[in-house]
Amino acid sequence: MNCKNLIILIWILFLTGCNESNYNEKSLSRTSILKYKNSGFALVYEDRLKKDKKISKKIDNRSLSIFHKTLKKNSFVKITNPSNGKTIIAEIISNNVVFSDFYNSVITQRIVDELSLNLKEPYIDLVLISQNSTFIAKKAKTFDEEKKVAEKAPVDGITIDNLGISIKKKNKIKTSKFLYSIKVADFYYKDSAKNMINRIKKETNLKNPLIKKLSKTKFRVLLGPFNDIKKLEDSFNKIRKLNFENLEIIKDV
Repeated sequence: MNCKNLIILIWILFLTGCNESNYNEKSLSRTSILKYKNSGFALVYEDRLKKDKKISKKIDNRSLSIFHKTLKKNSFVKITNPSNGKTIIAEIISNNVVFSDFYNSVITQRIVDELSLNLKEPYIDLVLISQNSTFIAKKAKTFDEEKKVAEKAPVDGITIDNLGISIKKKNKIKTSKFLYSIKVADFYYKDSAKNMINRIKKETNLKNPLIKKLSKTKFRVLLGPFNDIKKLEDSFNKIRKLNFENLEIIKDV
């Protein structure tokens, strides 16, 4: 194949990639991993979850550590509570833990406290920090120091400084109406979004997917909104069977 034909082939593959919904989890690319971000509910660890076989491993509730299903072990993520803007950095200590796909991660009680999360609605934004960041080496050293202290400290007595900044007094948790949608995918063309709608209707019993126009070149396929977490989880599990790469739960404001 000559150079000209190769360029044409690459261009065709690019265009078809934009039009079609190649969102199978097995095709998760290195590029998408490096840019990984997700909004959704976290599973807050409790010992009873292990006892009830809802999770396959234990985690130290005094740590700034999380479980994740796809991101590499020992990588770092920024976790934000969108309701108050509080942010922490956490380390992924395992990516082969079994827990419900509905949750984007398993977090500790310490993370809940640091972010002032509502235990009844632990909704977080999670973003992978690039391994090229100069921050990583510094934070890795901080984690090693924190581990030594945390191992000797009671769960309720954690006052370890995060990144050398004094922890402010916890804000009161604000309550708001429960209203969330499931983001299936974004598309450049409306016809591609329509094709996705047809596939959802054909392969599941979810009858009300919708298209939201975000701009002239961005069309989002959504399910919802849902005002009940059980209905949200049920629909999430049904759409999850289609093996989409990175489903997100979006809070409707």
